[in-house]
Amino acid sequence: MTVLIPFAGLSPVLWKNGGGSTTEIAIGPPDSGFEDFDWRVSLATIEKDGAFSAFPGVDRTLALVEGHGMTLEIDGEPTLVTDTEPVVAFDGSSQVIAKLSRGGSTDFNAMTRSERCYHTFGRRRLSGDSTASSTFVARADVTVLFLAEGDALELRNENERIGMVRYDAVVLEPGSTWRLEAGQGMIYIVDVWYHEEEDEESYE
Repeated sequence: MTVLIPFAGLSPVLWKNGGGSTTEIAIGPPDSGFEDFDWRVSLATIEKDGAFSAFPGVDRTLALVEGHGMTLEIDGEPTLVTDTEPVVAFDGSSQVIAKLSRGGSTDFNAMTRSERCYHTFGRRRLSGDSTASSTFVARADVTVLFLAEGDALELRNENERIGMVRYDAVVLEPGSTWRLEAGQGMIYIVDVWYHEEEDEESYE
């Protein structure tokens, strides 16, 4: 089942430390929370320097969406997040401190609980003049597309037609194929893969 998630219908939640806010975009399973989700994608606005919350057992990817970026100190090691190097992956149990560069930062976040699943993260530049990058196949168990840049994006196939504006997301039906139609833009792609369950009988 394909699900469109309009950003205009979502609400940010302020951080307890007052350093920013997070807008949850999608989570699986749908009724899960911080302690028991399998995967989660969100958009965060960081307003001042400070520490990230710890998520033991969770793999994380952060990608810059808007702003001048930051330096992330991950277990004491500095990593720059900038327009030229906008993506960083790290262990959710790490001690992470954000130091902003010239103002606030808006960032896309993907998380997966490592004992159940893992994720890959990709970026695709869209152009109305490019036919080579206009087709997309949802190959993972869960595929989330997020429109990080651009005013509008349309996804279409034989059965559906979906219109998106900036910061909207869509969870795609596994195995579905889409044509992406846009002017200039950038999509972020999160593919979530569940671990195969071992056959307990094979150990008997």
